[in-house]
Amino acid sequence: MTGSEWVLYARAHRGVAVLATTAAIALLSAFCGGTRIALPSIGSGGVTTGVPFRRELPLLSAVFLTAALDGAMSAHDEMGASAMHRFRLNYCIGLTLTACAVSFITEALAVSAESGVVFIRSLLIWLGLALLSVRLFGRQLGWIIPLASAFLLIWYPQHWWDWTSNSATDRFSWAVAVLALSLGVATTAATPWRRKALLLALGGR
Repeated sequence: MTGSEWVLYARAHRGVAVLATTAAIALLSAFCGGTRIALPSIGSGGVTTGVPFRRELPLLSAVFLTAALDGAMSAHDEMGASAMHRFRLNYCIGLTLTACAVSFITEALAVSAESGVVFIRSLLIWLGLALLSVRLFGRQLGWIIPLASAFLLIWYPQHWWDWTSNSATDRFSWAVAVLALSLGVATTAATPWRRKALLLALGGR
């Protein structure tokens, strides 16, 4: 496609809004990310625990990135041929990489390069979960599964499963990122016509 066609596609799929929102979240993390959210701790007898604001902000970026799958052409995209799906995939990859780059640079300048890597890792994990949520519940409900996962991290922080606080080189957290993102991409690729073709192929055997 030509440059003008890319621009038209981005307009129909909220490209500017998605990038502007994720950039705003990155700036919010840079300036206010150190603020601790006071939450009552389970079984603590009224004692509160503070969760740094920046740990949960990647969830918002991930959910907003899924808005690129919605829009005036979303139904047309679902029924499109393989070329259309490759184009949509490249578009979503471009948005995600841009959002990751902006988020990393902002976090690295505001805190540290390691904090930027952790931010990106969290964004990728929640993006995978958001894509899964979109497939299961609809394009407007990409926040359900990410929010459900966030409750575990908020109430029981800094455990081995907490990818928002583990080091940037933690292998388990990166394995979760690969698994979540792969699952999200796979479910997004499982369009109605592809599922039907697979069922027909299995039935023919």
